[in-house]
Amino acid sequence: MKLEHPHRLPEVPRKREIAPDRSEAAGPISDPLAQHRGRLDAIAADPRRLELPRREHTHQRVVEEKRGIARRERRLDRTRHPAIALGVHLRPEERAVLHDVGRFRVIDVRDLARNFYENDARHLQEDLRYLREKGLVATHWVNARRDGRRTNSKRIEVVALTRQGQKLTELAGELLPGQKIYADLVKPREAEHDTQIYRAYLKEAEKIGRAGGNNLRVELDFELKAKVHRDLYAERKAAPERDVDALRQQVADQHRLPVVEGQIQVPDARIHYELDEGSRAAFSDIEVVTAAYRPGHMRSKVQAGFRMYVSVSDRSRLAKIEDEHHILDWVMDL
Repeated sequence: MKLEHPHRLPEVPRKREIAPDRSEAAGPISDPLAQHRGRLDAIAADPRRLELPRREHTHQRVVEEKRGIARRERRLDRTRHPAIALGVHLRPEERAVLHDVGRFRVIDVRDLARNFYENDARHLQEDLRYLREKGLVATHWVNARRDGRRTNSKRIEVVALTRQGQKLTELAGELLPGQKIYADLVKPREAEHDTQIYRAYLKEAEKIGRAGGNNLRVELDFELKAKVHRDLYAERKAAPERDVDALRQQVADQHRLPVVEGQIQVPDARIHYELDEGSRAAFSDIEVVTAAYRPGHMRSKVQAGFRMYVSVSDRSRLAKIEDEHHILDWVMDL
């Protein structure tokens, strides 16, 4: 049977689809540009993304925060130490300051900063303020003196214990037997020279430590002189007929002090220390030379065997009057 050629049927029109609702309720936006705009709107609406400080301000804030934390830790650190007396909590640096100031009567503030605070003058001043508030120390500005003349061009700040600070330091129980503690600034005109004694002590103590010495105790000149005068008076009273020179030599030998040209020589300070784990006792006598010294005075100190120290400025002045004996060759720099 022969098939007829098929005819195409007419296309039936489809029902027109209704476009979906693009409202927010219908679902997310499919348009990429609209999505990008939406993300930008979300970023702008987030308040946390607006708190972006400048780089330099961030660095400054971090530095200030670290300083504040350090200050808070230092304030808290004092209360962690047991109170020596009622309401007095001292940090190790403050205890060390009271100990050394008491031993030497007066110390330059700059030497305390170098020795105990690694040249951090700000922290030292904070601690001195606390010690002053507690009535333990007093600070003074004194004129520097050179060759017996007052100079207005230079003033130095020094620290001395009060009577209350003296009692507290003695009460702390950190002193070696026989160590005397002093209070008050007695001779302001001699304050600069007295602060140099402490500087000479630090130099000599370093050498003693390298030699194995420890447990250092200090006797200042007026303590030694008081003992000498007391014993001289007692010996003269007991035997008034004795030869004065022989009596003087006896007292000098008792205190292990030299006699030069009929005079007992007393150093600015005597440093007692122990060797061989305390089995041997020794001492070192130190003397601070100033521009007021004359060649004859310096020769007596050299003959006495004292360890002599001089500041750079005083050495330059003494060099102008040095005699043929070259005495300054025996003097060490501070």
